[in-house]
Amino acid sequence: MTTSETAATSVTGGLAATPIISVKPIVLPAVERGNDLHVRVSAPVTGRDLPIILFAHGFGSNLDGYAPLTDYWAAHGFVVFQATHLDSKRLKLTEQDPRKLQMWRFRVADMKRILDDLDVLEAAVPGLAGRSDHGSIAVAGHSFGGQTAAILLGLRVTDPQTGVAEDLSDSRITTGVLLATAGKGGDDLTPFAAANLPWLRDQDFSHITSSALVVAGDRDELPLTTRGPEWTTDPFTLSPGDKSLLTLFGAQHFLGGVSGYDAAETTDENPARVALIQQVTLAYLRHALGIDSSTWTAAQAALAGTRHSIGRLESK
Repeated sequence: MTTSETAATSVTGGLAATPIISVKPIVLPAVERGNDLHVRVSAPVTGRDLPIILFAHGFGSNLDGYAPLTDYWAAHGFVVFQATHLDSKRLKLTEQDPRKLQMWRFRVADMKRILDDLDVLEAAVPGLAGRSDHGSIAVAGHSFGGQTAAILLGLRVTDPQTGVAEDLSDSRITTGVLLATAGKGGDDLTPFAAANLPWLRDQDFSHITSSALVVAGDRDELPLTTRGPEWTTDPFTLSPGDKSLLTLFGAQHFLGGVSGYDAAETTDENPARVALIQQVTLAYLRHALGIDSSTWTAAQAALAGTRHSIGRLESK
């Protein structure tokens, strides 16, 4: 094990992992979205009163992505739900598909549908029924999925078709993790982003009053913004209340490889960085959901200032 890997594993002291079960696809009929909703559910094989995480994938991915995070969370006591959203490459929507301008909104509806059908989904997983805590729910997402998660926490997005910014938050969700998530629109967008991703043109972070952990890479140079990597810290700096920011040194958009093991899209593969994200997000979720704060306190101490070689953690 390298020095950096050792440093990553010592941040929170580590919690014991347990075997998990994962079932997919569980199909929920969804005539209104044009394609049935496919869901993956992962959970530890033992334990009761298990907290829940809804996870939203990045643009083009699917319910099989992000195993370095979702499997880790499940192995450490969470029930994790992942959907395949309409922007997935698996569904092959054409450029002319009328749903394309509303993909951001369908994503939010997908997550709410999962919450509405928790009992149905859990019954499809052998031995899971009755073991989760429906009063302890977090949301997480990467990139486009980070916007999805943020909307459920209170982010207001101006609909490019109606010009209205609705409140699409969900009171069943109490906290979240936003990974490499888009910042504000307007002049901060490149012409490409303004033309092709109209749901980024006007975002209002001032209504995200619930707690959240924002994860950003300081080398995340996206073709969507004129501001550089700082843009992805906006969900932290522009939203009120209890927020924390994990800045990863040298990390690009896929943060060392969170989207999947051996994923070709990862340009900055770094197992130590992924290990740090695993542990800090787990510590944060356990803290924010009122399970245990000891590992979060340890992470805050270990990652304060610039003392750690991989990242920095700050809170407000």
